[in-house]
This record gives sequence, C-alpha cells and structure tokens, in this order.
Amino acid sequence: MKNKEIRGMDKNMLNEKIAEMKKELIKLNAQVAIGTAIKNPGQIKKIKKTIARILTISDHKKSEKTKNSEAAEIPKK
Repeated sequence: MKNKEIRGMDKNMLNEKIAEMKKELIKLNAQVAIGTAIKNPGQIKKIKKTIARILTISDHKKSEKTKNSEAAEIPKK
C-alpha cells in the first residue's frame, strides 16, 4: 500500500486493514516456524512495513487533530 492510499482511508478502514495484515503476518510466521517453505519470503518484510506505515500515519492524523483543537481553543489577542 502506498502512503496516499492509507491517508485516504478513515479510522475504521485503517483498523480493519491493520487487523487483516496482522492475521496474515501470523499465518506466515507460523509457516516459517513449522518449516514450510513460503511462496514469497519478502512478503513478511513487506507486511511489517505496511503495518508500521499505517500506524505512523494514523498517529500523525491524531496529533494533527489535537494540534488543531488546541489552536482553536486558544484565543488570539
């Protein structure tokens, strides 16, 4: 997923996507632990990066909202 796609999603969609990615990561890690050869070994790294990217962007959105709400509350002189 690209950053632009992630930024376009709302909070619920992001949470669903994170849950989906974590389930897939658990499956792949289980296959590795068992010793089964997975089709694409680079997929694990890709999923981890995507999860981190989603979490980073969602945290950034939260911090922007708090900054905007604080700025609205402070009266200007």
